[in-house]
Amino acid sequence: MREQEGGGGSRGGREGRQELPPQSPEEQARAICLRLLTGSARTRRQLADALHKRGIPEEVSQEVLSRYEEVGLIDDAAFAGAWVESRHRGRGLARRALAQELRTKGVHATLVEEALEQLDSDQEEETARELVERKLRATRGLERDKRIRRLAGMLARKGYPEGMALRVVRRALEAEGQDPDDADGLGYPGE
Repeated sequence: MREQEGGGGSRGGREGRQELPPQSPEEQARAICLRLLTGSARTRRQLADALHKRGIPEEVSQEVLSRYEEVGLIDDAAFAGAWVESRHRGRGLARRALAQELRTKGVHATLVEEALEQLDSDQEEETARELVERKLRATRGLERDKRIRRLAGMLARKGYPEGMALRVVRRALEAEGQDPDDADGLGYPGE
């Protein structure tokens, strides 16, 4: 029941709300998890860490998290799959960078590998080409060596293997009309 409005003054800065009785640790854990899951999907470890920070006992935390897994509110495999899809398409991240991000979020190694299986090397290389094409114009006017370093460095920061990065950058420069026989100073012969 709600208190009658008007004349009821402020209670702790929450006008129009009744004071709620103290919650049990289980209720607190459920409320914390639901609030966090409302904004976006989370891994079991992310939720466990949040509960730990808020002083929820470990046994209560594990019980609530296990129940949420049973009913499908927590699904690390689905989280990993969606993460790979989103971050690869949106940010152009390669398998290595995606694996690192998922590990830091507490996703088990087998689930990380399963999620990364949706990306094949052709897809990864195509994304690398698209990234280089977008950045190519910004490097015009620079020396070829500097362009190669900048473009390959950008791909490296996104987790692309060195060989693939250099191959994609060289091909993009060749397509643009740069002389492929120019020495690049990196010790790699032109492909």
